[in-house]
Amino acid sequence: QEEKKQLTLKVEELERKLETTSAQNIEFLQVIAKREESIHQCQLRLEEKTRECSSLARQLEMAIEDAKRQVEQTRERATSRERAAQSKMLDLETQLSRNKTELNQLRRSKDEAERRFESRLQDLKDRLEQSESTNRSMQNYVQFLKTSYDNVF
Repeated sequence: QEEKKQLTLKVEELERKLETTSAQNIEFLQVIAKREESIHQCQLRLEEKTRECSSLARQLEMAIEDAKRQVEQTRERATSRERAAQSKMLDLETQLSRNKTELNQLRRSKDEAERRFESRLQDLKDRLEQSESTNRSMQNYVQFLKTSYDNVF
C-alpha cells in the first residue's frame, strides 16, 4: 500500500510536470507566432518602401522628359526650366538616395531579424525536442512502473 501510494504520488508529479511542459510548449508557439507577425510587418514596410522608390524613379523620369520638351520649345525658356528641373532632379535623387539607404537598412534589419528568429526558432525546436524526449522517457518510466506494479501485485 505504501509503495502504491508512493508510485501514485510519483505518477501525479510526472503528470504535473507533463502539464507544465505542455504549457511551456504553448507559450513557445505563441512567441513564434508573434515573431512571424513581426517579420511579416517588416516585409510589408519593405514592400511599401520599394513601391515608393519606384514611384520616385517614375517621377524623376517624368521630370527629365519634361525638361527635354522645354529645351525643344525655346532656348531661353529651356534654360530657366532646365534649372528648375535640375533642382527638382537633385531633390529627387537625394530623396531616392535616402530611400535606397533606408531600404538597405530595412533589408539588413529584416535579415538580422530573420537570423535571430531562425536562431530562436532552432533553439525552441531543440528545446521542444528535448522536452518531448523527456516526456517520452517519463512516459516509458511510468509505463515501466505500471507494468512492474502489475507484475508485483
